[in-house]
Amino acid sequence: MLRCFLRSKIHMATVTESNLAYEGSITIDKELMDMVDILPYEQVMISNLNNGERFETYVIPGKPGSKEFCLNGPTARKGVVGDKIIIFAYCYMEDGEVKDFKPKIIKLDEKNNPISPIPSP
Repeated sequence: MLRCFLRSKIHMATVTESNLAYEGSITIDKELMDMVDILPYEQVMISNLNNGERFETYVIPGKPGSKEFCLNGPTARKGVVGDKIIIFAYCYMEDGEVKDFKPKIIKLDEKNNPISPIPSP
C-alpha cells in the first residue's frame, strides 16, 4: 500500500513579491529549494498563516541567494508581500520505506534566512 507523507517543508517563509501578470506558480530561491530537495516544477502545497489560504501550485527556481518567495499568476491572489507561508512537498511510500524516513525541513527568519533545521520526530 502507498501512503502519502511529508517529504520537505520550508517553514515561515516571507512572501517577497506577488506578480499577478505571471502565468502561475511560486518562485523560490534555488538555494532554499536545494536545502529541502524540492525540484523545479515540482508540485507543492502552500499554507498562508496570515489569511488561512491553502493552495497547490508548482515551483519555479529563483536566483540562488535571492531569498525570494514570489506568488505568481492566480496564486498572487492568495497572499501579499509580507505574508508568512509554509511550503510542503509530499511523497508516496510503501509501508516498509517509512520506518527510517525523515523529512527535510527548514525554518526561516523574517528575511528568509535559514535559522535552523527543524528536527524530525
